[in-house]
Amino acid sequence: MRFLSQVLTLIIFLDCHVLAFVHPGMLHTEADFTRMRAKVSTNALPWLTSWNILTANSHASASYTPRPAAIIYRGSDGVHAQNYPQLYNDVAAAYALALRWKISGNTTYANTAVTILNAWSSTLTSIQGSTDADLAAGIYGYEFANAAEIMRSYSGWTAADQTAFGTMLHDVFFTINHDFLVRHNNAATDHYWANWDLCNMASMLAIGIFTDNVTMYEEAITYFKSGVGNGNIDKFIWTEYTVDGQVLGQGQESGRDQGHATLDFALVGALAQMAYNQGDDLFAYESNKILAGSEYCAKYNAEYNVPYTSYTNSDVTQAVISNSSRGTVRPEWELLYAHYADLKRLNATYTGMMRDIVNNASGGAEGGGGNYGSNSGGKFHHSDHIIAGVELPEYRRRNLFHFALSPGHAW
Repeated sequence: MRFLSQVLTLIIFLDCHVLAFVHPGMLHTEADFTRMRAKVSTNALPWLTSWNILTANSHASASYTPRPAAIIYRGSDGVHAQNYPQLYNDVAAAYALALRWKISGNTTYANTAVTILNAWSSTLTSIQGSTDADLAAGIYGYEFANAAEIMRSYSGWTAADQTAFGTMLHDVFFTINHDFLVRHNNAATDHYWANWDLCNMASMLAIGIFTDNVTMYEEAITYFKSGVGNGNIDKFIWTEYTVDGQVLGQGQESGRDQGHATLDFALVGALAQMAYNQGDDLFAYESNKILAGSEYCAKYNAEYNVPYTSYTNSDVTQAVISNSSRGTVRPEWELLYAHYADLKRLNATYTGMMRDIVNNASGGAEGGGGNYGSNSGGKFHHSDHIIAGVELPEYRRRNLFHFALSPGHAW
């Protein structure tokens, strides 16, 4: 009987992906910050380039003033004016300030970040508008959780205030994330494009980490592997080809436009990185399927030809790959290239090409909120997301941070 009990305990142990969350453990770990500080303190290039881009960004200013709102509107409901730029700009600021504090040690930036986080947790009660409210909850939910995760170790952010922030994340963001992934607004399960699912999955995962909620975290992991919508990895990267010995995976939005096709990999990269820092390697899942998709998307956007299979869902048939927004500059490729090429020594040739294209267009390193346009901060029209530069110990990472936000419109 004792032996049986031990076996059952072992089975439960092995079946549990997360037994205790690592903090900080979303887009950055403490080891990442240790390395960032070392690189900046020695003026090492190109890390210093990234640091200079961060510190020159107005969102990283200690004088930044938040503009919280009780209700955020994204998408027209015919009555209220849309005000979601207030949220995504404040999220970008909280994240940039958190990075600046964690790397420099200057608590002035930490205090401003805390002011932003507390202002929203004490004010925000709802996200409304059109169905685009689901996008807002997904995108800004995982962004906000990442900023808070960095700040959780700051002694100036009280336990009570951290609890209040976690409650807001759960009540305002997670409830929408969960409902969307379950119901999809009662639409056909293939109606919503992959980015809708992916941002809500990222938010659910991130909020689960910040609030130490294993059930929430596991729901996002399970959806990645077997969800009913297009965030399921096999529906997102739905067909594969072998070209010159390399596996390429066609993304679900390839026939729509390249703005959204690249957005998908920004989001799935963030999702996978957060899971990786908690011990779940989604990057490696199904023989590195994310890599196959990234290489396909990057290859086409780097002006190379790729094979294409006509895509059909409940709403459209897309017989050819879309060249709309081809070659868009979006800060996302550094994370994917670092993981697959630098850490795992896998072939990520075209992902690396796009990494270099974006870095060269961004002053030598990927930028963040505000670096790619006055509305965004994100260069591309639909770059409402954070992709934080993650520097794992094994990585030869070049960037300290890279996150992009912009208002976007119809998705």
